[in-house]
Amino acid sequence: MLCSNFRSAFARAQPSSSHSGVLALARRWASTEAPVVQQLDSRILKIVPREKDLTDLERQDIIVKRQMKLANAKVELKKLKPTSPGLRWWRRPMYPYLHKGSPIKNLTYTWHQQSGRNNSGKITVRHRGGGHKRRVRIVDYERKISGPQTVVRIEYDPNRTSHIALLKHNESGELSYIIACEGMRAGDVVESFRAGIPDRLIQEMGGKVDPALLSVRTSQKGNCLPISMIPVGSIVHNIGEKSRGPAKYCRAAGTYGRIVSKIEEKNLAIVSLQSGEQRYVALDSCATLGVTSNADHQHESLGKAGRSRHRGIRPTVRGVAMNKCDHPHGGGRGKSKSNKHSQSPWGVLAKSGFKTRRGKHANKMKFKDRPRFGAKRA
Repeated sequence: MLCSNFRSAFARAQPSSSHSGVLALARRWASTEAPVVQQLDSRILKIVPREKDLTDLERQDIIVKRQMKLANAKVELKKLKPTSPGLRWWRRPMYPYLHKGSPIKNLTYTWHQQSGRNNSGKITVRHRGGGHKRRVRIVDYERKISGPQTVVRIEYDPNRTSHIALLKHNESGELSYIIACEGMRAGDVVESFRAGIPDRLIQEMGGKVDPALLSVRTSQKGNCLPISMIPVGSIVHNIGEKSRGPAKYCRAAGTYGRIVSKIEEKNLAIVSLQSGEQRYVALDSCATLGVTSNADHQHESLGKAGRSRHRGIRPTVRGVAMNKCDHPHGGGRGKSKSNKHSQSPWGVLAKSGFKTRRGKHANKMKFKDRPRFGAKRA
């Protein structure tokens, strides 16, 4: 509407009057349209609430909607011009929100690589050695400190596939690292309820625990709760195994678990993992709501063998390419392992349904085994 009025007024202006016509046109538009703009501005200011006027639940609702939108956003893969063979197939997800500087040095320590060798110098883990220097980030897997914490930034961690988030405690100002969940960004407020329900929430609920209001205040991505406070069917990550221990399961990029059921009599809960296996965990063990970040890690392509060497991964060689003294498949002429079954360098069979587990109930914390022999997961 304003543009049409300005266009009509400009068309009525005389083309011969250069500066005077423009000044007259500006005065005429200011006298007619400026009050309308002021009225529109005043209406907009009345409709949109200010940040300080929002309640805690309204702020939480805004954060939840933003996290859902960011989690569903499509991640682009970065590609480079193939000026060399190593760049032709190189792919990496693009995350513009990651911190581009160094980590907090007090929350890191130097890592001395052992190259897969034990104290006597023998190789116990193959295909390890070399790699770039890096510092290990100290990640808080227990989340014992209660109180609201603000996300300062999201960082890349060279020691794991998922991203990490730097938290700052709102009261003490203490810094810590946690595993970032999908959709978490700088400015979000997360909290750990592992030590119990804080007094301020009990006062807001009128002096007694209201389950409905409590679930609304605690059900936010990044919050750490005991499994007893999380509804059945919720998707969680950083799942603990014992009531006082740190998180053990679902810590890699894009992983998550689902709470299947709770057994109050035995003080246990059943958690389903992505492999289809279901495990017993303590009912008071910790779990964080949401899915672990960097789910597009599976689409990353290194492009050349040298990038695996930079990560400290040495080449893997086929058994038929070795000598007879190094592998049961080695030796002989041509690409043949003779008349032997597929097996490891130490003679353990790998196919034909050979069972490697001793005892039927070796793991007492397992409720249901993962699907095997081609069976599909539920």
